[in-house]
Amino acid sequence: MKTASFLVAGTILIASAGSAAADVRFGIMNEAYPPFFTKDATGKWVGWEIEMMDAVCAEMKETCSVVDMSWDGLIPGLQSRKFDVIWSSMSITDERSKTIAFTNKYYNTPSKLIGAQDGRGGTSVDDIAGKTVGIQVSTIQTEYYKKHYASVASEKTYATLDEAFQDLAVGRVDYVFGDSIPLMTFLQSDFGKDCCEDKGNVKDDPQVLGQGIGGGLRKDDAELLAKLNAAIAAVRANGTYAAISKKYFDFDPYGE
Repeated sequence: MKTASFLVAGTILIASAGSAAADVRFGIMNEAYPPFFTKDATGKWVGWEIEMMDAVCAEMKETCSVVDMSWDGLIPGLQSRKFDVIWSSMSITDERSKTIAFTNKYYNTPSKLIGAQDGRGGTSVDDIAGKTVGIQVSTIQTEYYKKHYASVASEKTYATLDEAFQDLAVGRVDYVFGDSIPLMTFLQSDFGKDCCEDKGNVKDDPQVLGQGIGGGLRKDDAELLAKLNAAIAAVRANGTYAAISKKYFDFDPYGE
């Protein structure tokens, strides 16, 4: 996914220069997660998810800002009103939906295992038996691991995927388990291409892996939820979604 973490929290206004305050605050994880979001040389957040946020805000005719914090602080941060929308590659799951509301999905990817370049593929229980799997905390992959692999393998958890990738590269873990796009981005990086390889997508389990990626809101923000859903549909329909996606992917990230 990346070779460096960005742990500087802050708020970056993406509204017009004359605006005194933002109307809608979007919360993202405070580490690089390419190609969805990362910081450029000037410290500005950029990436597919940031461009999609800009497009959605334009459709809503709202000014917007970015608030970044740790991954496991996003839902608490939303609930304590530090921002208004989680826009950080968060999967829509039944468990999370008990606590927060979700927009309709705006992208979807399978979950994948990557490992050392030994030529042995596979994601079955037999393939994983006796191995150590690196997983970022508070993710859907953690729940999938508990359900499907915990009886035969060991888990090592990380605050960031970057830390997991570094341990994989030096052999401290046998696999890293996560969403396919950031894992494949890592495998294509200078850091990842010489050490690691794709082991395959895991068998789907919608109950655990969810129904795609959506924006997370407080349950009482019904008006904003409706506006976001309308805006997501509009950028899909008017070609903006496809135009942005072509900058980053050679496939449609919306999925099925």
